[in-house]
Amino acid sequence: MTISIIVKYFLLFIMYAHLGWLMEVTLTLITEKKLINRGFLIGPICPIYGVGLLLIITLLKDYSTRPLVLFTLAIAICMILEYLTSYIMEKLFHARWWDYSEMKFNLNGRICLETTIPFGLGGLFVIYIVNPLFEKLLASISPMALSLITASILTIFIMDLIVSCSVIAKMKDFFAKKYHDNTEEISKKVREYLSKLSPLMKRLLDSFPNMRVRIKKITKNIKKKIRK
Repeated sequence: MTISIIVKYFLLFIMYAHLGWLMEVTLTLITEKKLINRGFLIGPICPIYGVGLLLIITLLKDYSTRPLVLFTLAIAICMILEYLTSYIMEKLFHARWWDYSEMKFNLNGRICLETTIPFGLGGLFVIYIVNPLFEKLLASISPMALSLITASILTIFIMDLIVSCSVIAKMKDFFAKKYHDNTEEISKKVREYLSKLSPLMKRLLDSFPNMRVRIKKITKNIKKKIRK
């Protein structure tokens, strides 16, 4: 894989991640009547959308003449990705960032058929309309300019990732010190307290209103570190 291909796919990842962020923000604005910066990162991107749509355009491009198969496989890819993302993030940060337990046709509260069907439609929209436009846009920019754009965006992306993980670490430490009961939804009182600590903490709590923290897991890990 050449550098130009890597640059191309990275920029497509960022573009699709931003597109996903726009969709999330718009839906939240419509349903909750307020503007919320959605997503794990501070910047206007949702990486899970970038990864998901890259997988779709890479793995399913040969099915463009079979829309029903494309739709079904797009749903399958998104369901697997969302489940794995939920599982991995819970293991890393000891928090359940979204929970579909109260919705029908859910699997362990991590994925839900109702939320994945729109991703199948989105896959069709991307393959037939959006991706050709994005490809033309990137092709119209010189390789040197693409490299400079990529370097700038990558630097910002890494900085965002570091800061966001730092905020999560502070939240995790707070729960480990203050609470010792079982997995629970963050109470309104605790949310209000955390929101006062920093604007970044408040943004994260607003982005994931159904976040559930695995208290015992956090406490157990900290005790292990102390013994060592």
